[in-house]
Order: sequence, then C-alpha cells, then structure tokens
Amino acid sequence: MSVSQGESAAVSHDERVVREFSKQAAGFADPRLNVAFTRHLDRLVRFMDPELDTEDVVLEVAAGTALVSRAIARRVRHVTALDLTPAMLAEGKRAVDREGVTNVTFAHGDATALPYLDRSFTLVVTRFSLHQVADPGAVVAEMARVSRPGAALIIADLVRPDGLPGDPDRIERLRDPSHGTMLTEERIAELIAAAGAEVKRRETFDFVRPLQPWLELAQTPDDTAAQIRKELEKELTGGPVTGMRPSEVDGELHFTQTYTFQQAVAG
Repeated sequence: MSVSQGESAAVSHDERVVREFSKQAAGFADPRLNVAFTRHLDRLVRFMDPELDTEDVVLEVAAGTALVSRAIARRVRHVTALDLTPAMLAEGKRAVDREGVTNVTFAHGDATALPYLDRSFTLVVTRFSLHQVADPGAVVAEMARVSRPGAALIIADLVRPDGLPGDPDRIERLRDPSHGTMLTEERIAELIAAAGAEVKRRETFDFVRPLQPWLELAQTPDDTAAQIRKELEKELTGGPVTGMRPSEVDGELHFTQTYTFQQAVAG
C-alpha cells in the first residue's frame, strides 16, 4: 500500500480509510459529486431484485452511508448497515430518520472481522468495498460465514479489465490515499469460490464519468488534482498510458471505470 507524501508508514490502512471517508461522508448525498454511486444504485437494486424477500434479514458490509440498505429497506424485514467510518454511519442515520425508515440498524465494525455469529443473515451485500480494503479475501470469507445456507451474496465493485494497460491504481491512490487495489472480475469470482459460495449471475459494464466531481468528492488537494488532470490530458495527446481511459465529453475531461455485479449462493 502506498503512503502519501509526508505521511508516516505507521499509519494503518484502516486509519487512512476512516480519515478519507470522514472527509467524503457529506458528499455521498450529493448526486453531482457521487454520480457513480447514485446513478447505478437503481441498476444494482434491479440486479438484486430476484433475491429480495419480505422475510430477509440483510447485512450490508462496508455500507458507507447505507445507500443500498436504504434502497431495499421497505422490501425486506430488516437491514443492518455496518461500516468502519463513524462519519459515514452518522450521515446514513440522519438520512433514514429523514426518510422515516425504521428497519435499518447501523453498526460500527470491521468488514474483515464481522461481529456476528455464523449463519445470521439471509442476504449479505457489499458495494464498492473490495478495491478499498487491505484484505478483500477476508471480507468475502466473512460475508460467507455470516450467511445462512442458500443465502444470496451480492458483491458490486470497481474492477480492472483483463489486459488493461497502465496503472489506474496509482491514479486512484493519488486521488484517495486509502484506495487499495482493483481486482479483476475473475479474481472476485475466485474469492467467492474460496469462501465456499457459488457465483450464479454476473453483470459487468463500463461507466464514463466526469473527472472534476470525482476529485471534489475526495477533496483531493489542488496540486494533486492538477497532476492527475495533466496526466490524463497528456494521454489524450499520445502521452503515457495511465489506465484511466480518459476522454473528452462536451469539452470536459472524463475517464472510464468498469464495474461488476456478482450474485452468489452461500454453501
């Protein structure tokens, strides 16, 4: 894991995650800044729809502000939204209170050591977390452990396409020092299998998103944001490949990310 300039190597990955996402918490409610989360939330809910049941007891792992929990709460019996960052949980709690949702519980905890007994939930979901954590295999294994036999496991994440040139993780870490490593679609499926679950469905797609709101959401320092912008602009004119697949849309700099949704069944 890279360490930002001037930062002590003694700072743990979890501490970086809490620090960065505490800054970002308020922005998660802004559809302009959080376009990737908000635009594809409905798509994820549609992907999850065949697995949702009014009797489901659901766990959202690394839930952030509980966008998924809030979107499905009225379709299931109960949802627990667990996250490492208290500021994210506080934003989510304020949102459910405003919306009058009463069956979502918020819990502070580590996705790699879930504070629940085996076989506690009938559906477990995580969204945009595996590329962020230090040990994605431990997260998937814990999700499987707390799932009842036959429960649905839903993983939605940012992934690296096979054969992609450049190093997009480097740019991602410049923007947000808590970024970990993007896995491939196949690697996520391997982690699911290693946890004793079986992938049943997948949906993978590209998303072209504007650069500026992405930088603003992370509150990337101006000098670092300028460096990222410069590298992407150079790539457009034949410079070194960054792995970010930059483009211009209506005169504004954009880049491309790839997302995968995978649904598995717990053993």
